Amino acid sequence: MPVPERVDFIPGALQPRHCVCHTASMFSEAVLDHFRNPRNPGELPDATATVEVHNPVCGDILKLAARIVGGRIEEIRFLCRCCTTSIACASLLTEQLRDRALPEARNITAESLSEVLGGLPPATFHGAQLATDALTALLQRLTAADR
Repeated sequence: MPVPERVDFIPGALQPRHCVCHTASMFSEAVLDHFRNPRNPGELPDATATVEVHNPVCGDILKLAARIVGGRIEEIRFLCRCCTTSIACASLLTEQLRDRALPEARNITAESLSEVLGGLPPATFHGAQLATDALTALLQRLTAADR
């Protein structure tokens, strides 16, 4: 029997109706909030530094861009092709980095992101690690630019 055509059907992709059902039982409300309403998504055309990191195991890709003024992160944005948890962690990371001095940014860890999001289970902790990998790369790029 042929599958009826639907406008919202994408072959080979998880379908929105199924994702919401599964994510509601798998993730904390904090993770779902950041996933459904990501903070600071998008490009940052006048960025001081931009980095892109990826997780070769799951294929997640995260791009982080920041504008630095007076040693502080004035603006920060992210783009990603990621799972639910990686999107949530990137969103939370940008919230925590905005208006923060660069030395303070080094205090953000994968564990601290996980804790704020309600404690990520081991199967999804890679999202927090990807976010902090992007932060580390960003701070390294900014340090190299200062030399």
